[in-house]
Amino acid sequence: MRGVERAMDPQVVETDAGAVRGRRRRGTRQWRGIPYASAPAGALRFRAPRGPEPWGGVRDAAAFGPVAPQHRRGQFLGAAEHLARSEDCLRLNVTAPDVDHGGGLRPVMVFVHGGAYSVGSAAEYPRQGERLVREHGVVYVGIDYRLGALGWLDLRAYSRPEHPFEVNLGLRDQVAALEWVRRNIRAFGGDPDRVTLFGESSGGNSVTTLLAVPAAEGLFSSAIAQSSPANAVYPPAVAQRWAAEYVRILARLVDDDDLDSEAPEDAAAMLRAADPMRLADATTELTVRTPDEHPGTIALAPVIDGEFLPRRPLDAVRDGLAHRVPLIVGTNDREGSLFEGRIDILPTTKPRIRAIFANTPKRARKAITARYPGLPERRAAADFAGDFTFWFPTVKVAERHSRWAPTWCYRFDAAPRAARLLGLDATHGLELFALFEKFDTPVGAGLTLLGGRRMFRAVGRRMQAHWTGFAASGAPGDDWPRYDEAHRRTLVLDRVDRVIEDPRRKKRRAWQEFVPHV
Repeated sequence: MRGVERAMDPQVVETDAGAVRGRRRRGTRQWRGIPYASAPAGALRFRAPRGPEPWGGVRDAAAFGPVAPQHRRGQFLGAAEHLARSEDCLRLNVTAPDVDHGGGLRPVMVFVHGGAYSVGSAAEYPRQGERLVREHGVVYVGIDYRLGALGWLDLRAYSRPEHPFEVNLGLRDQVAALEWVRRNIRAFGGDPDRVTLFGESSGGNSVTTLLAVPAAEGLFSSAIAQSSPANAVYPPAVAQRWAAEYVRILARLVDDDDLDSEAPEDAAAMLRAADPMRLADATTELTVRTPDEHPGTIALAPVIDGEFLPRRPLDAVRDGLAHRVPLIVGTNDREGSLFEGRIDILPTTKPRIRAIFANTPKRARKAITARYPGLPERRAAADFAGDFTFWFPTVKVAERHSRWAPTWCYRFDAAPRAARLLGLDATHGLELFALFEKFDTPVGAGLTLLGGRRMFRAVGRRMQAHWTGFAASGAPGDDWPRYDEAHRRTLVLDRVDRVIEDPRRKKRRAWQEFVPHV
């Protein structure tokens, strides 16, 4: 009788590792905290993800799983203090419509959260994706993956034969999650052949990088990269210098007088044994140092290892070696205005800007300075840094991918009145509040306190329609023309949407001369 009840319960779904029981909430069915891989702890720390351990019976999937080890108040605002932190974080969450679809399979949207690869989680906004599911009929999947040194440093120099250390572990986690979706999403009503991978900021960087990861081939049929720092991918020589610096920081933090951090054997033992939150402490210190010691770079990033990630993604896209799937890619109007105070990680200060200029052709410096009057004053510096980090690399992704596959480009200009008064305008991450209608959060409520919520919600709903239409058919709405190098037509999302040909053409040309290697 119990087996019959289990078979008749629509909240119970069979996965390849065991059955999970979800719950009904607000017109959706939700399954939380499903393991897509084994806990990467103990002997599996710094190793590629392994398949999930099977379980018997029906696993309760009503609550989110633990978030990756991170701090609440580092450079970026991390997961809430009440959320459990654990290396056993390789979990995902599925939200599906609570209505019968007549047996047809639904498009799937897999979201990769941002947070500079150091903070964040799929539980950051518990209702995320619900409107996409309820109003547009998609199946939404949010994934967690390893953060900080556990996922985004190249520590192979400390690998030992008895305990190898691997690289690009966060990326490998994301591929493992997509493989789980490929194997299991049909049981939740999703179509494994219509999977759209999308993400923002470092999540957007994951998307543009996974386009160049051979192991990800066939795991997603379309992609959306929001505000991707697409050029933040580094060769081993660069990444391993950061790893060595990280080990020195960690050795000081663990305060082990017997430890010689320069000895690979001692360093390997320390890395394997350190408490996960102490690893997060050292990660914070490394990332605080990086903007001044290595301007224009981000220490936590994918590594061009020659195998899992064979080449720089921007080069793979240029040469037609990336996955030729339909792509939406874009940025916000003023990406850099957010990065002040604690999160001042971009090249916004005079010394950092000077370091960027030192690595660029002399003849191009005058032209780029003319595009940012007043540089290095505050507003000009913020726009310079945002364009350097997000906008110009995104333009290169769009133009190169459009040679091989359907591509659409956007710019998000909408901003509520409070964001304008604060001088943020349409800054980094703002579009997420519109896309996911995060108006019941403290930040979302504050942004619309002085007006503009109706406008902002309307822009978000047009965005939702484009994103879900793209997931369903591989193309957004008819009013959004494809991007190509001849016309560079770009959809500007604002109070009234419009299409512009080659926006900021003079800036684009100046950047092309300034950083021709991007």
